[in-house]
Amino acid sequence: MSGSNSRHAPLFSARDITLDLGGRSILGGISLDVAEGEVLGIIGPNGAGKTSLFEVLSGRVSPKSGAIRFKNHDVTRMALHQRARLGIGRTFQTPVVPEGLTVAEIFKAARQAYKPYLTPDDSEWGSELVTFRVPGNVLAERLDTLHRRKLLLACLLMRRPSLLLMDEPAAGLINSEIDELDEIMRVLAKELNIAIILIEHRIELLETTADRVMVMDAGDVIATGDLASILHDPKVNAAYFDAAEDDPEEASR
Repeated sequence: MSGSNSRHAPLFSARDITLDLGGRSILGGISLDVAEGEVLGIIGPNGAGKTSLFEVLSGRVSPKSGAIRFKNHDVTRMALHQRARLGIGRTFQTPVVPEGLTVAEIFKAARQAYKPYLTPDDSEWGSELVTFRVPGNVLAERLDTLHRRKLLLACLLMRRPSLLLMDEPAAGLINSEIDELDEIMRVLAKELNIAIILIEHRIELLETTADRVMVMDAGDVIATGDLASILHDPKVNAAYFDAAEDDPEEASR
């Protein structure tokens, strides 16, 4: 099952993506697309295959079958670093930073990761976009979760990506911090026209940011549509919300 934004041709699309690991089917034929400036949310219970899907979409893992296109390029077998240079950025559930480096050193490393090398002005531009206002001499180990996420996102944005794959960016954040994240994502999608595919358990974030929501369960897509419709779908309630009630850790997210 797939969704599309009828107003725009998709910037990024995946068709019939399958993945097997250890002799077990992880993804059973996933299709999706996202247009410029659109936010596609993905929800599903633990083990649904959401992060495995991101591994394939980002290029860290090759699918068993299916096709992925980005900016009219077939990127199905393209390596992660090649996709990054085309304009695909990814964030992870845990915002891991090199704790022994200062903020300024991390920005410098990001600017010089590959050619063309960027300037400190690019760091300032990325920082302002995500409201990251931490002195350059501060060690990364002193940053809280929100500022670690902002730092990593600023480093990605310096390269002007067209698509962001964001894996649970609200994890570990309190409500006021989620409000900040909400504002940042609105700017990225609606002002910079960046497409975002967002894995998220925090329904309140999806409610304000996602144009469409796709629900996964056991490696398949079971529903796609606006959030209000999704929340009233019996299949979704059985697969996702009922599973969350049975799992205290999932229910607390």
